[in-house]
Amino acid sequence: MKRQVGILVDTTQCIGCMACEEACADRWGFPHTDVHELSCEKNTVVQQYGETYVPKLCMHCEEPTCVSVCPVGAFEKTAEGPVVYDESKCMGCRYCMQACPFQIPKYQWNKANPKVMKCDMCFDRQQEGKQPACVEACPVQARVFGYRDELIEEAEKKIKENQSTYVQHIFGTTEIEGTSTMYLAGVDFGKLGFPTNLPKRALPKYTWEIMEKIPDYFIWGSTLMAGFWWLTDRKKKVAAYEEESKRQKTQDEDNENNR
Repeated sequence: MKRQVGILVDTTQCIGCMACEEACADRWGFPHTDVHELSCEKNTVVQQYGETYVPKLCMHCEEPTCVSVCPVGAFEKTAEGPVVYDESKCMGCRYCMQACPFQIPKYQWNKANPKVMKCDMCFDRQQEGKQPACVEACPVQARVFGYRDELIEEAEKKIKENQSTYVQHIFGTTEIEGTSTMYLAGVDFGKLGFPTNLPKRALPKYTWEIMEKIPDYFIWGSTLMAGFWWLTDRKKKVAAYEEESKRQKTQDEDNENNR
């Protein structure tokens, strides 16, 4: 079995410089903004909770719910660890957004040909032997990239040697059977915007237990209906976009003629 990589985030080290946000924006071709919320143009952000800065990005779950609910296989948990997305397969049902316990995937509502956006741990950079852009940009090593098992060992060592500094838990090691993005903190994780009521068991296992009790025709019927809904909704959005473009063009022409 291939060793999986991950990112260990030490929130006690983050200084809120936003270098990671800027590096991520450059990598994806996103605009640089001062809005620190995950969106279709922000795959990583740094949020402030009191005196603590908390980098947020996709958790890259060991058994991702986004993968389990996607009816067309647009999401994949790679053998290396990152959860990646294939926009060519996506039908826009947005089940991934509803299923994610961390509310990570975001939809391009303002695009004529929308897709889902999320951090992929710079999987393309990894294939070239590079670190994720956000990790490389961090000046204080608040984010560390490496093999997941080694990161856990490093985190456990930090906690043991600095018991007064850290909460005695690594977020992402037991929650929903683990994630590839993990966190250390000096205060309770619930105070840093993390969900604290997650089960230890992976969420897809609950999904499949339910799905096994539902007849196949219902499952495929639901998928088919979702496809029909997407096509109808898609046509409406494209029509609205084209209408708005025509209206804006006409207005621009009128303004030009009135000059």
